[in-house]
Amino acid sequence: MAAKDDAMRCAGKLGMVASVAANLITLAWIIRRRYFGGGKGGSGKNKEEEMSMVEASTGKPPVTHDSIVNLDHGDPTMYQAFWRGTGDRATIVIPGSQTMSYFSDVAGFCWFLEPQFETEVRRLHRLVGNAVEEGYHVLVGTGSTQLFQAVIYALSPAADGTPMNVVSPAPYYSSYPSVTNYLTSGLYRWAGDANTFNSDNCIELVCSPNNPDGGIRKAVVKSGRAVHDLAYYWPQYTAITEAANHDIMLFTVSKCTGHAGTRLGWALVKDKEVALRMIKFIELNTIGVSKDSQLRAAKILRAVTNGYDLSPAVEANRLFHFARRQMVERWNKLRAVVAATAIFSLPDDLPGYCTFFKETIASTAPFAWLRYEKEDVDDLEGFLREEKIMTRGGTRFGADGRVVRVSMLDTDEAFNVFIERLASLT
Repeated sequence: MAAKDDAMRCAGKLGMVASVAANLITLAWIIRRRYFGGGKGGSGKNKEEEMSMVEASTGKPPVTHDSIVNLDHGDPTMYQAFWRGTGDRATIVIPGSQTMSYFSDVAGFCWFLEPQFETEVRRLHRLVGNAVEEGYHVLVGTGSTQLFQAVIYALSPAADGTPMNVVSPAPYYSSYPSVTNYLTSGLYRWAGDANTFNSDNCIELVCSPNNPDGGIRKAVVKSGRAVHDLAYYWPQYTAITEAANHDIMLFTVSKCTGHAGTRLGWALVKDKEVALRMIKFIELNTIGVSKDSQLRAAKILRAVTNGYDLSPAVEANRLFHFARRQMVERWNKLRAVVAATAIFSLPDDLPGYCTFFKETIASTAPFAWLRYEKEDVDDLEGFLREEKIMTRGGTRFGADGRVVRVSMLDTDEAFNVFIERLASLT
């Protein structure tokens, strides 16, 4: 009887030990899953996959033969095909403990500018040769639109205290008037077409190549303060004929690499006091610029430049060659259709020797300035809308209603449907 009791007590102890051991194993598994990402439950992804994967929005719906083709905005989704083929070269992982401070570089000229982004901006300009970067202050903004607002703030008001006039030669970028007048500021005001402006007291916005017509522009008002918007001065759109060295130059990630959603632009500014006033505007406006966006953009620009530094260079790594090929193909298709319909026209080619490609190339602007040549249509935007083609009408650019701006940067599917529909309009 005693032996039986001893056996039962022993079994109970063993059961207790086994239970404790099982609980400890379970607890260890839970801790590992929670803090180290181990195990195969849930999605089955490892730690690195979970860290790098984000669930992005889908953007615009895909285009079908029956859907509306929206070519109103310059949404640069054409570039998706290139970036899908680059693997992880433009991928960045930002741990949750990083980029938490407002400040990027407290000892730097611009306290919210990430040093990595500045480095890659300067590298890119040296590669392409489209702008002088030495001797310039690099500033960063939430898209070039914020930098445009910052610069007109920095250059205003006029010397006599009256609002500074802001002008641009027509056809001008459609957002210049609305952004200038948005806050009804007492510092500056939109004053229209620089070609008809009859004073020297102004800020002149010089967009070259020009949005919407792709023309190469120079300042018209001789004594005005010129701001050069060089968003499209990249070799996929136009010949790089010289390294621009204007006092104030604006650029944007969206039209260079296609990453419009990153919302980042930069400025090259010679004058220190103008640059400081621009920094102050951005500080008051948004308390700096997203560090996450800057780090992502730095990685993207590094991938672009490294794609040309690799030896031997591989076509799949060279962004400007990819985009140039795409733009040439699209413009060839569009010019062929326009010639066949005989009711539309486009601006003439603007060939030039490109120091980047080291050959003479034709302009392949990111927008088509499409004009209707017959007398029976005064509102080309409305006419094309009836054909399920969304464009931006010429009156928004200081021109007439028989011309529209058409984006050339959308997906292949959208562009091909547009070409088919345009070809049917005879």
